[in-house]
Amino acid sequence: MASEAEILDELRRLRARVPQLTGALAAGVDGLVLAQDTPGVEPERVAALTVTALGVAERMADATGQGDFRELLVRGVYGYVATYAAGRGAVLTVLAQDRVNLGRLLLEGRRAGARIGELVDAEAAAEAEAAERSEETAPAKAPPRTTTARPRTARAPRTTNARTTTES
Repeated sequence: MASEAEILDELRRLRARVPQLTGALAAGVDGLVLAQDTPGVEPERVAALTVTALGVAERMADATGQGDFRELLVRGVYGYVATYAAGRGAVLTVLAQDRVNLGRLLLEGRRAGARIGELVDAEAAAEAEAAERSEETAPAKAPPRTTTARPRTARAPRTTNARTTTES
């Protein structure tokens, strides 16, 4: 995956552009935290919940014919939780105060999600290319040994040298 430092820099720039943000994290679609800036919040828990919500949001968008998932917005009494698609392999979740400019939150969240997606997808593409190159340059494996079946020959019956005595 992309460098945690690069993603963290993007999260911090996002928080600087939208001062009412109280936290931001990027997670893989598998629920693993890639980078986080979420003081006072358990990032692993938020990432796991994000992936769960992502699954529901994707099914909702698909069932209603709205296309691929782009973003999800939840409003609570004390603020917002917004989740954005970040390329093919990640999601961005931001937490914001209730007084945030919602238009600004959506605009900046989309931009940050796109940038994080570029970072994550570029890294994934580079890893796939490296794996492909290593397969091409790997020494050829020896073909598996094949054994030919030997014809069976009839065996002579076993004889024993033991004497048998019978008493009458």
